[in-house]
Amino acid sequence: MAGQGSGGNVLAAICSFFIAGLGQLVQGRVLAAIVFFLLTWVNYALAATGVLFFMALLGFIFHVWSIIDAAKYKGSGE
Repeated sequence: MAGQGSGGNVLAAICSFFIAGLGQLVQGRVLAAIVFFLLTWVNYALAATGVLFFMALLGFIFHVWSIIDAAKYKGSGE
C-alpha cells in the first residue's frame, strides 16, 4: 500500500464509510479494524436502546475517526 492519499487509502476510507473498521481490514490492520468496529457499533447499539441516545454522538465520532485513520494511514515501510 502506498502512502497517504494513494488510491488504496481512498478505497480504504470509502470502505470505512460504509462499515467502520473495514478500511483498516482492507489495509491489513486487523487489530485496528476490530477496535474501530467495536467502538463504533457498540455505541450505535447503545444509542438504539433509546435510553442512551447520546451514545450515537460517540459512535459517529468513532466512525469518522475510522474513516480519517484509513485515509491517512502510512505503511510501516515509510
